[in-house]
Amino acid sequence: MQIKYRHYVTPEKTIEHAEILSNRVRNRFRFLSKRFKRQNIDCFRLYDWDIPEIRAIVDWYAGHIVVAEYERIQTGIEWLPQIAKAVGVALEISPEKIHIRRRHTRTQGSQRYTRIGKQDEIIEVMERDLRFYVNLSDFLDTGLFSDHRNTRLILRDMAKGRNFLNLFAYTGTFTCAAAAGNASNTVTVDKSGTYLKWANDNMGLNGLKSKRHTFIQSDVGIFLDRAYDEGRRFTLAFIDPPSFFTYGHNNVDFDINRDHPQLIRKVLSLMTPGSVVLFSTNHQRFRPCMEGLPVKDMIELTPTTIPEDYRNRKVHRSWKIIV
Repeated sequence: MQIKYRHYVTPEKTIEHAEILSNRVRNRFRFLSKRFKRQNIDCFRLYDWDIPEIRAIVDWYAGHIVVAEYERIQTGIEWLPQIAKAVGVALEISPEKIHIRRRHTRTQGSQRYTRIGKQDEIIEVMERDLRFYVNLSDFLDTGLFSDHRNTRLILRDMAKGRNFLNLFAYTGTFTCAAAAGNASNTVTVDKSGTYLKWANDNMGLNGLKSKRHTFIQSDVGIFLDRAYDEGRRFTLAFIDPPSFFTYGHNNVDFDINRDHPQLIRKVLSLMTPGSVVLFSTNHQRFRPCMEGLPVKDMIELTPTTIPEDYRNRKVHRSWKIIV
């Protein structure tokens, strides 16, 4: 059944939503916090749009919460703050540790580069034996995609002795995973100097900085063309592109559904025989078109890479590509 949303949620409905969400989040926190504490994980999802009429997510960040609304139409100016306040009360979180966001589902993949403030509210969070900086105040995304914690573990387990390439690297969490897994060297590529510095800081936070790990500020398309011309080769790569962005020498628009085969082919041209490429996308309507790629095997890893706190819906899809 298709659900129709009003332009504004009434005050009565807002109170009802707040109560329902508070109860759901409180119970979920009791269950998940014990499980994740045993794994030394203090960043996880508590609510992921489980109830159709409550279009929100709630994430836990080491004693802070981020409450975000998936906007399709305006729900009312006070809806999200009241929802967030109620969740904070349920979890006994002080107001200064409650952070709200308004997101747009279609362009979610490109929001990592959007700055919304300059408060620099940065904290450390743990993911098993790794630590990462997250910024809870200044960007639509915090710097850590915790839905990929299992993917980082998979990549880490295959990194030993590999020459690792991290494209669209964002804050370098996969570079940290590869370095912790004893990759022989890593190359981290992102167009944003802000995020490359953040990636470098994450490496330093984990005691992983060395001359074996390099950071390159570049459009990924330009980097791939230059790397091919220079004869650079890799044995392990991770690709998690935004769903829509401007790409390559000619600044053409990239659409993940239309253009992922060409992107993957360019990456494959840099990989040696026997190497592995992990490819992922968070586009909710992604249509894979990978037939005919020059590879030995391709395995969809999505059931393995999505952790239990995200399993209400497929927050991403992922593949292991063997060259």
